[in-house]
Amino acid sequence: MTSGRRAADLGVPLLCAVQFVDVLGVTSATTAIPAMVAELAAGPAVVVALATAYAAIFGGFLVVGSRLGDRYGSRRVLLLGLVLFAGVSVLGGTAATAVQLVAARALQGLAAAVSIPSALSLLLHLTPDPRRRTTAIAAWSAAGAAAGAAGFLLGGLLTDGWSWRAIFWINVPVGLALAVLIAWLVAPVRATAPTARLDGAGSVLLVSAVVALVAGAALCERSATRPAGVAVVLLGAALVAVFVAHQRRATDPLVPARAARVPTLRAGAGLSFVNTATTSASSVLLTLHLQERLGASPTEAGLRLLPLSLAVVAGSAVARPLTRRLTAADVAGVGLLAVAAANGSLALLHDSRPAVSAGVVLMGIGLGIVSVAATRIGTTVPEPLASTASGIVNAAAQVGTALGTAAFLMVAALPGSAGTGAALAWAAIAALALATAAGCRRLGPLA
Repeated sequence: MTSGRRAADLGVPLLCAVQFVDVLGVTSATTAIPAMVAELAAGPAVVVALATAYAAIFGGFLVVGSRLGDRYGSRRVLLLGLVLFAGVSVLGGTAATAVQLVAARALQGLAAAVSIPSALSLLLHLTPDPRRRTTAIAAWSAAGAAAGAAGFLLGGLLTDGWSWRAIFWINVPVGLALAVLIAWLVAPVRATAPTARLDGAGSVLLVSAVVALVAGAALCERSATRPAGVAVVLLGAALVAVFVAHQRRATDPLVPARAARVPTLRAGAGLSFVNTATTSASSVLLTLHLQERLGASPTEAGLRLLPLSLAVVAGSAVARPLTRRLTAADVAGVGLLAVAAANGSLALLHDSRPAVSAGVVLMGIGLGIVSVAATRIGTTVPEPLASTASGIVNAAAQVGTALGTAAFLMVAALPGSAGTGAALAWAAIAALALATAAGCRRLGPLA
């Protein structure tokens, strides 16, 4: 076994573990929010802040984190992010006020955003061989998708078995252990842009835009706060427009001009957005439907969604042989067809528990397949752009989760749709997945 292959065999699982832990943080605390609010005697506004702080800062800073990796070196930035993640988890575990708790969630999101792009960049560097890279990307995608799906259940188990504070405390030894192992087993990689300056104005604009989009989407989920949510989403859209205009004029833009011109990056980001927008929204709708219409307990609802995580792993494994026979764009189309079929079946048979279980498994398989294909397409870029590309693809996925969930929950709550709202939303999700699958045929042999 060559030294390069040995390094990959040791490093890839560690880097996938970084992906799992950081993405798990997005959803693991969601189940515990009622317990957090009750213990700290917080108001309704804190619920929205706790639900969005991690995801908003995570999504907003992903591109900034990728540029830091370009400037200072991926391994150095990753180690900094892991140590920060462990440190701010102490802040959350000892929170005595709602302000401290929200700050801890936001800083966790920042640490994750610093870590994820550099971890993926290192993973790509460790696997230059196309076949081994496909396997590594499949493992990476499975880790992220499974973490997102499993977070709700794990958060509930930790909260019920110990306390909501356990969700923070468990990150301390895990984060530090990963930092030590990566420092020991993963060799440093030379910075790809050591003289680049960080675009401060662009960073502020991008972070502000993503935070506004995610927070606004969360506000849109409730009828009482929907007008404010729509206004905040529109503000976020306006900030995106200002950011794009600024990038065109900036001397050293946050998103390099050559990255914006790479068709694979644009396609990968778009597919990541649709993948999480459809599957995350469907999962939330299922959680609500199981409890409100089918009478399931929160634990039963979580257990019924648990096969989604296993199916994601299976879908990621299926994607590997598919990429040997099809283009990555066609593989993404196959996965999106599975997502469309799953949501179409839920729209028709949502009151049947066996049908729900089958839909969950099929959707998980599709989610895993699309995750692998989108990541492969989006990161098929020149080596100097690898870290930036990973940040953009991951940011698109985070924004897709927030906006997709808010949009389809609003569809489910349309006036006159009582009793059929969820079915209407699942049908709309299926239509979006189907339309995107059809569009994959036009992408050609991107990767």
